[in-house]
Amino acid sequence: MAIGFVLISTAPAKEHDVFTELSNVKNIVELHPLFGEYDIIAKVEAEDFNRLGQIVVDKIRAIDGVIDTKTLTGIRF
Repeated sequence: MAIGFVLISTAPAKEHDVFTELSNVKNIVELHPLFGEYDIIAKVEAEDFNRLGQIVVDKIRAIDGVIDTKTLTGIRF
């Protein structure tokens, strides 16, 4: 299993709309609004890193109001 933490920047005044859309994405297991450089952080779980990338590109970045993302991939010890 692959885990990613996706930092999301939204257009001004679109934070709530983006958050609502993200809450409908099946592979997002945690979602939190933020203050600072990024507006939202999403924890994503996928079968592998290729699928994780597809979710970020096809489901997260495709949401109206998402300006930019930065994905941090997690590892297990």
